Formats: sequence, structure tokens, C-alpha cells
Amino acid sequence: MSDAAAGTEEGRGRPPRVPAPSPAPAASAGRLPLGVDGPAALAARLAEAGYLADEGLATAAFLTLALRRPLLLEGDAGVGKTATAAALAEVLDAPLLRLQCYEGIDATQALYDWNFPAQVLHLRTAEAAARRSGRDADPRDERALEAELYDRRFLVARPLLQALETDPVVLLVDEVDRADDEFEALLLEVLGDFTVSVPELGTIRAAVPPVVVLTSNRTREVSDALKRRCYYHWLDHPSYPREVAIVRTRLPGVTERLAREVVSAVQTLRGQDLLKPPGVAETLDWTAALVALGADALDADRVVATLGAVCKFREDQDRARAIDVATLVGRAVTDG
Repeated sequence: MSDAAAGTEEGRGRPPRVPAPSPAPAASAGRLPLGVDGPAALAARLAEAGYLADEGLATAAFLTLALRRPLLLEGDAGVGKTATAAALAEVLDAPLLRLQCYEGIDATQALYDWNFPAQVLHLRTAEAAARRSGRDADPRDERALEAELYDRRFLVARPLLQALETDPVVLLVDEVDRADDEFEALLLEVLGDFTVSVPELGTIRAAVPPVVVLTSNRTREVSDALKRRCYYHWLDHPSYPREVAIVRTRLPGVTERLAREVVSAVQTLRGQDLLKPPGVAETLDWTAALVALGADALDADRVVATLGAVCKFREDQDRARAIDVATLVGRAVTDG
């Protein structure tokens, strides 16, 4: 509107029109902690929580919090997908609710169920009270008793429903690739508007959407519809320097030499044709086992004795034994 037009309206006794405020940036509606204004700041907070995130993961996590979109992390087993959710929960000072997916999981395990034993006990208690009072059965009392059986106190909330009713909270839907298509459809419905419909009680809606992290080991392809709902990030094995830093962060008592040699050995094993290449979790397990044995360096005897911490199949252990220890630790020696 021009100044002249505004003046005309004021002359007619109408208040001048005030332009509508510009929409706030998307991040202002998010769940970012105070002082976190970018991926680098979030990476620093995650590091304080003991989780070393690279730039790609820090950016994905930042956008998840800023835009309130679920984060779908895919990657090999043991690369730190589940640990990402735990670290975010610590940064946000929020509880972590974990829903472990498996083949055949359904709504009663994910959403809610009714406490049948408690309902039966309530029914028998009411019947016993009626007998003691000597009252005749009244249809209105029966209807009231039936309604009481589906009171909220008998509802058992599972992780998805708990997440909708908790604020703040981080919801981890772990290994979603193990569930079937029907469960994915359920997830889409819940994550679409963050509501759950309980026929006996009505609709339960999240006052504030939870922070949601989904993980997949890619044993099967997650549906395109679920991927569209999420911010997607492929989490790869860390680089050599980053993995050494992870080991020394998670196991402060380990010597730098042992950390470097174990990481070198693990990364060499990942390059072999193993049934299950070791992840960061196995790197930490192997290092912890060696520290428990008092080792400060790798040698042939200790490698053979502790392979169960890093290789979980007999065939993988046989292949690892066939590799010379000098080859396993060669990268550490070269970079040292």
C-alpha cells in the first residue's frame, strides 16, 4: 500500500495496516540447544558427550533438530548409529526411548497395550464389592464398570506413545529394516502428524514432536515413503585418525600406540572378504580386551588370543589368522 493510501485510511478513522510479520526461520521452531547455531557447534556438544561426529553427520543432526524432521541413519552394523541417538539425548538433556524393531513387531509392542491382568483384578474386585453390598445387578453399573476397564490407568504405553507424551525426549527406532512393510506403514502414520488414536480413549497428540532417530543396517531396503519423511544420512566407517580419536575418547586409559595399532588392524580386516566386517563397536571391544590383558602393543599371540572380540564368525577368524601381524599394524607404523 502506498503512503498516500495509508494517509487516506487514517483520514477516514481507520488504523493503518501493519504488515504481517515475516515467518521465523525454520531453526527457531526446532529443538536446538541454547548456543548451538550450526553443525560445528553441535559437533562440539556431541564431542563433550563423548561422540565424535564428522561434518556430514553433524550437519544431518543439526538439520534434524532445526527442522524437526526424523533422522534416518543407514550404515553397516557397528558404525555408531545407535550411539548417535544416545549422544543427542545427552546433548539435549532428554531421556532416550528405544524401540528395537524385529520381524513381526506390531502396534501392541510399539504403541500401546491394555493391562489385562489389572483389568481382570479390577473386575473381580468390583464384583466382590457388589456381592458384599447385596445390590442387584444394575445395567447402568455394568456399563460404568465396562467403561472403567478401559480407563487410562490400564493403558500400557509403549515407546511410540511414550515419546508422544514426553517432552523433551529422543525416540530411537532401531534397526527399522528388520520390521515388515506393515510396521513401516504404522511408523509413517505416527510420524506424519505425531498422533495416536486409541479407540477407547480418543486421539493422543504430541504437544511437542519428539526428536526421532531411525537406524537401518540395510538388510533390506526401507521404503521410499519412509525415506521421504526423514532426513537421510549414510554413516560410514570413520577415517583412521577419527577412529583412533574415538578409541582414545571412549577408553581414556589406552596408550596411543595400542590405539593406533588396533585401529590399523581393524581397518585392514575391513578390507578383507569377511562375512561381517568389524565396526567401531568391535574396535572398542578389542581394545578393551587388550587393555584388560595388560597389553600396550599388538603381537601375534595377543591377536590370536583375542580375535573373538573383533571377528564373530569362525571363517572370519581363520582369515584374520592368515594375515601377518606386521601387515595388520603396518598402517600405524607407517603413519607413526
